[in-house]
Amino acid sequence: MTDRSFEIVGACKNEEQNALPKKSAFKKMFEGKPVLSVIILGGILLGCLCAKWIMTKDPTYMDLLNYNKAPDGEFLFGTDTMGRDIFSMIWYGGRISLIIGVLSTVISVFIAILLGAFSGLSPQWLDNLLMRFTEIFLSIPSLLLVVLLQAILGKANVLSLSLVIGLTSWTSIAKVVRTEVRQIRNSEYVIASRCMGGGFFHILWKHLAPNFISTIMFMVIMNVRSAIISESTLSFMGIGLPVEVISWGSMLSLSEKALMTNSWWIIVIPGAFLIVTLLCLTNIGNYMRKNVNRKESNL
Repeated sequence: MTDRSFEIVGACKNEEQNALPKKSAFKKMFEGKPVLSVIILGGILLGCLCAKWIMTKDPTYMDLLNYNKAPDGEFLFGTDTMGRDIFSMIWYGGRISLIIGVLSTVISVFIAILLGAFSGLSPQWLDNLLMRFTEIFLSIPSLLLVVLLQAILGKANVLSLSLVIGLTSWTSIAKVVRTEVRQIRNSEYVIASRCMGGGFFHILWKHLAPNFISTIMFMVIMNVRSAIISESTLSFMGIGLPVEVISWGSMLSLSEKALMTNSWWIIVIPGAFLIVTLLCLTNIGNYMRKNVNRKESNL
């Protein structure tokens, strides 16, 4: 007869837990991480960067004998209404779309960090004034601002579109930077740097930026995504890049002619590449946001 009064509390529970199959170190390493998105996005980026070596034909050459041709052995993704090879255009045009996305994001992040940090370090009245201006700017539809500024600049090109999109997409990041700066501006190391004569840019890059850069990284990724969407939307509407400048957006601008000729590949293939890229960026951005929220909740 056994005396159950002396059993170790939780022993059965521990035995049950030990009986459960343990996850391998490999699974733990990649669990919950957007590995597939990173691999797909990396493959698309690599293909766009190495476009010169993987293109089967000149993407700008108009083969009028083979226009609106369905995908086959010679034209892997078919041809468009002007006889251009869509497979070559995808990789060449993707490079243009990604350049616009990255360049406009660099511009918007630079403006956001400068304005947000300046507002966070300013006296209360100036901080309120700058934030009211930011909120007014944020309330205006960004697409409307992009169209207005692009109309002022004239004919669209890669640089003008990047500048216009960058100038209209800094507000959200600026508000986050301002909040982070106001929380750490009274820290001892910031006050010590001010007492030693440190200027605005010295304090910003040496002391403030390292503290908020991880917080805004997911917003930076989302800004790249938004910039690519803006470029594609403008080109689709016919007010973005001209047709001769190949990008995923300008390729989609031919959708009307494609629908009239039942050439589904002209719309579906560029649209699929665009959607997959945006989904990968969204997935990576969401993971980074959750990671930041998890770290803040543990503090």
